[in-house]
Amino acid sequence: MTGSRVVALGHYQPAKVITNEDLAAMVDTNDEWIRSRVGIKTRHIAGPEEPVDELAYQAAGKALANAGLTPDDIDLVLVATSTAIDRSPNMAARVAAKLGMGGGPAVMDLNVVCSGFTHALATADHAIRAGSATRALVIGADKMTEITDWSDRTTCVLTGDGAGAAVVEACERPGIGPVLWGSVPEMGHAVRIEGTPPVFAQEGQAVYRWTTSRLPALARKVCEKAGITPEDLAGVVLHQANLRIVEPLAAKIGAVNAVVARDVVDSGNTSAASIPMALSKLVQRGEIPSGAPVLLFGFGGNLSYAGQVIHCP
Repeated sequence: MTGSRVVALGHYQPAKVITNEDLAAMVDTNDEWIRSRVGIKTRHIAGPEEPVDELAYQAAGKALANAGLTPDDIDLVLVATSTAIDRSPNMAARVAAKLGMGGGPAVMDLNVVCSGFTHALATADHAIRAGSATRALVIGADKMTEITDWSDRTTCVLTGDGAGAAVVEACERPGIGPVLWGSVPEMGHAVRIEGTPPVFAQEGQAVYRWTTSRLPALARKVCEKAGITPEDLAGVVLHQANLRIVEPLAAKIGAVNAVVARDVVDSGNTSAASIPMALSKLVQRGEIPSGAPVLLFGFGGNLSYAGQVIHCP
């Protein structure tokens, strides 16, 4: 085997929904203000009985079912998250236990905040290419509302909870392109989850300027590494940070024929969950043909970024 591919996806969101009108009763804001600045209408909120590993487990179970596989078919579990409160057992180990994996898979968490899933997907691809794994479960899961300051109207309007998962397996013809990843360490302070208890904060204007000015060229380079042009893309799934970031970025990339994920409107910013969750929904609705090229690009905390082109499952 010379590569890997995504064979199935799954996602999960809590049942509870908070609308912009609900937020207006909590802080000085309103529906028009929120929509005009971030484009979000609703977000899903997990309860106390739904910690990060439960969100991840639910999405993982759906991905396995969609792949027609059992938990014991997996030999590597990766969970991208920045909102796990407990350190050990890590989220990947807890997901493996919840799924009843008897094969003793490798279990690792990755904390690269909003670009966590694309980092984890690249890590799974590398492990499979190196022969260290044959089939991986890659999950992005975050409970952002647990670290949200609900008195801060600039951030509480953004966040939501959820999880998305992908099953990745070895194949002869690579279905996951080379990753482009990196960071801007001197701007790491622009997105923060700090303190005890931890609280999410960001410098919104700095993030906006950096993403809209720097990321289009990086995304086009991802396409170049995959041997395609932006015009070849059938789908673009960017980190669902803010609709006012997603839409200009998609336009500047030049993916004129692509379906652009806009799940942020209904789900808010779910950090590492946003890309797999948005992609899973597009596939579930049949909006991207199987085998078609899709750009995935995550960016955010640490000012880290990672992207790759995959073949749609």
